[in-house]
Amino acid sequence: MRPTSRALLTAAAASATMLGGITAASAESTIGWVELDGPLLDKPDPFAWLSGPDAAPTLLDVIDTFDEAAFRDDIDAVVVRLREPALSLSQIEEIGVAMQRVRDAGKQIHVFADIYGPGGLMLGAHADNVLMQSGGAVSFPGMYMEEMFLADTLAMAGLQADYVQIGDYKGAEEQMMNSEPSAAWDENISQLLDSMYENQRAIIKDGRGMNDRKLDRAMDKAWFADGKIATSIGMIDKEIDRLDLDAWLEKKHGEFDYEMDLGPAGGGSAIDFANPFAMLSILSDDPQNNPTRDTIAVVHIDGPIMDGESSPGSLLGGATVGSLTVREALAEIEHDDLIKGLVVRINSPGGSAIASESIWLGVRRVAEQKPVWVSVGSMAASGGYYIAVSGDNIYANPSTIVGSIGVVGGKIARAGLYEKLNIGITPRARGPHAAMFGSLDTWSDKDRKLVSDRMTDVYDLFVDRVRAGRKGIDISKTAEGRLFTGNKALGLDMVDEIGGFEIAIADMASELGLRDGRYDVMNYPGPKSISEMIEEMVSGFGVAAPGTSKIAARNTLAGFTAAAEELLGPNAWGTLRDAMNAMLQLRDENVLLVSPRVLLFR
Repeated sequence: MRPTSRALLTAAAASATMLGGITAASAESTIGWVELDGPLLDKPDPFAWLSGPDAAPTLLDVIDTFDEAAFRDDIDAVVVRLREPALSLSQIEEIGVAMQRVRDAGKQIHVFADIYGPGGLMLGAHADNVLMQSGGAVSFPGMYMEEMFLADTLAMAGLQADYVQIGDYKGAEEQMMNSEPSAAWDENISQLLDSMYENQRAIIKDGRGMNDRKLDRAMDKAWFADGKIATSIGMIDKEIDRLDLDAWLEKKHGEFDYEMDLGPAGGGSAIDFANPFAMLSILSDDPQNNPTRDTIAVVHIDGPIMDGESSPGSLLGGATVGSLTVREALAEIEHDDLIKGLVVRINSPGGSAIASESIWLGVRRVAEQKPVWVSVGSMAASGGYYIAVSGDNIYANPSTIVGSIGVVGGKIARAGLYEKLNIGITPRARGPHAAMFGSLDTWSDKDRKLVSDRMTDVYDLFVDRVRAGRKGIDISKTAEGRLFTGNKALGLDMVDEIGGFEIAIADMASELGLRDGRYDVMNYPGPKSISEMIEEMVSGFGVAAPGTSKIAARNTLAGFTAAAEELLGPNAWGTLRDAMNAMLQLRDENVLLVSPRVLLFR
């Protein structure tokens, strides 16, 4: 199993209390217990070292858990307990591959859930048995998305969007400037939806032994099916009460014991709040992130891309990726001889054009010294794909979204809003282009041409970077804002391999001749200290008296984001939040490499 210093995936102890009458002395088999609950991050929380073995698991932790189950001779089977996990399609695909490795090792996997949605059914397709709580339900009506077009809404408020985009399929200006999609955007998003839907269906067909006709009939009834219907149409194998699960497993595997602590060994030390000396000591302690032997470094581009320092969260929540922070991490990696290779992990809708170029330059500096590969999670769009082409090899999952090679820039003219609110504005400008980005009016023809010419320069540089990194790519079929799933991108030379995060790391280790157990995987930027945590907690509140307005505003926004996450769900809200954070950069930078659409798949 691949060595790692990441956190331990700890199964819920509450489940262990339900195990009746089975003791280690009498057990003939050992069954691993793995729980998936809520969203799953790609990178460790920067303060995870304070939690020790109780730190929240990452995607690689979950994958390592299944790899350990496959590797260990004393594990006979695995139960996967789904507690409404909020996973992206690409995460489901990566976990599914790891689950298949357990079955390839001759061990059965049983999935158990109260309710099965599309994601749970996709994971169940990688199991020997799909079990559902008695009285539960299965819902798989298809894949659905909605787009909002706000031109008429903005007009009602006295606002007028004035956007320019380079790339017919970019679609950046349409949401704000149109009342319905253009033919180019409709073509772009429809083919993307078709690809993702087919990928979803393919997993279930393969895992459940269905053809298209059988799956169509099943879905016709599985828009909301009870256990009896779901079993009859082949979506699940059995309806069973949780309290009877142990007896069912015993019939299959004989007397058994549960193994609750599958996964990599945890690192770090949690704070002992009962020990004041330990607390004082840890306040001055800096977490270590220095290689001690051969190491593969992982740099995370996770969220909207911006200039300056990375941020743990914007006003809307969600981390942003700062080019300065990433460049400092890349410089560490470049000059550390123990780091033998770099994997850049990308989950980003893009953002600042300047920041994307800066990170591209930093990655290429590393690539002059050591191999650099890229692993794309859910998305590497626009500025995210700009960074991806800096790597020597690009790995993607079948449902990863890549592309959006295009540029967007613009502003929203607010003269009509000011008039509706009876606000008098007196503009004053000095200089030939001082009023170009004023808030009152849309651009003049002269200003529009200036903006368009500058955006064309940025687009041309973007295309040059793509051509340099992707030899032989046909720009006429891949650029101008087009979006593709990973399996389609492979045939267009936009990616090199279909495979997940763990596979990219393992393949690089093999390429470098690093043997299992003889190297480490280290995340960059590294963990943060207590002093940095305190600084981030108080940042943004200001020092002006009385100081209550900023706190109140921040608390109001925190309440809004919490409500939005509760309403949409953590996965959908995260996608929406990151896209909004990326587009908000138009306040400070008028040309962006960002994928403007929010794709919420249900």
